[in-house]
Amino acid sequence: GSYADELVSTAKTVASPGRGILAIDESSATCGKRLASIGLDNTEVNRQAYRQLLLTTAGLGEYISGAILFEETLYQSTTDGKTFVDVLKDQNIMPGIKVDKGLVPLPGSNNESWCQGLDGLASRCAEYYKQGARFAKWRTVVSIPCGPTALAVKEAAWGLARYAAIAQ
Repeated sequence: GSYADELVSTAKTVASPGRGILAIDESSATCGKRLASIGLDNTEVNRQAYRQLLLTTAGLGEYISGAILFEETLYQSTTDGKTFVDVLKDQNIMPGIKVDKGLVPLPGSNNESWCQGLDGLASRCAEYYKQGARFAKWRTVVSIPCGPTALAVKEAAWGLARYAAIAQ
């Protein structure tokens, strides 16, 4: 469709030789654990400062081609008022977004999980795109020690396929 050229360009940027993807899509709770380890409270101000420290590192764009952001981060700015999306773009780093809503138990399985977040995904992706995200991450887990059961494999495949169809 109308986004085909942009999709190819995004993929080429993210997969550019010698650079990798920075995953800073940890939830507020997980980010809070990092902050607690250095004696800081889990507040939006402290999470923003931590992310600003990472994203404004001199020379980051030499080594990083894409950055997967948490939803909160996508809408945050530096203390100078520059959006994190613009900070990334200025370093030729493609902004991305984590779009799944976490793992929950999969009923009828062997203590396995499935990933939620397909509900409302199309509208969230449209908003994230307007904000500057150009790729998305969806995770799913297939448990080897507990399975994988046929149900878990089928749910993972279906979930990933629906995510890909919506996000692209």
